[in-house]
Amino acid sequence: MKIALLGYGRMGKAIERIALERGHRIVLKVDLDNREECTDEQLKTADIAIDFSTPVIAVDNYKWCFDNGIPVVSGTTGWLERWQEVTDYCQAKAGGFFYASNFSIGVNLFFQLNATLARMMSGFDDYKVYIEETHHIHKLDAPSGTAISIAQGILENHPSYKSWELEHGVVLPADVIPVTAKRIDEVPGIHVVTYKSAVDQIEISHSAFSREGFAHGAVLAAEFMQGKKGVFGMKDMLKIRN
Repeated sequence: MKIALLGYGRMGKAIERIALERGHRIVLKVDLDNREECTDEQLKTADIAIDFSTPVIAVDNYKWCFDNGIPVVSGTTGWLERWQEVTDYCQAKAGGFFYASNFSIGVNLFFQLNATLARMMSGFDDYKVYIEETHHIHKLDAPSGTAISIAQGILENHPSYKSWELEHGVVLPADVIPVTAKRIDEVPGIHVVTYKSAVDQIEISHSAFSREGFAHGAVLAAEFMQGKKGVFGMKDMLKIRN
């Protein structure tokens, strides 16, 4: 499989290493330094593009690929307010798009555990839910896309909550999920969900040890997307059913 890397930072380099180990070729590397120099003809030499760029450029990258018939696997976060625009454009161009806020197999199993726990806790109003995420100091968005996915999983399964907000030291309404974002050293990613009452607490967490799990999942997603059109995610690839 011939891969175009859109974003050649830490994740891009990790994906490159995993892809080469799995027998794939990197035919194009696009970053801020050379984006204006890259042509449609260069992009068309790829079978698929993997995007780990920035929220500012990500949507333009997706449309560039759809315009040229190249399916996209994306792990870029911070652009989801334009989700409908992107998926509509993908469908209009008969393209292929695979998006995940986190490509770790363990995290996606954690998402399912989180949803199940939220359903269980929805009958116990004595417990207040909190989300905390910790990442490295280079991460640009806060909260993380993974934390937002966790919050969404709670909102879909716990009727007492109506929204989430990034915690800024002010008291939030009872129906709002507080999300705390920490940026510390080179931490790859830690996500913790806590249900706390006056007498005890229940906590589930996921800790990543390196970027390798994310990179491996992104390459698996690219392999999954071969020959597919439409919009897909990790539940499709992992065959997870609610």
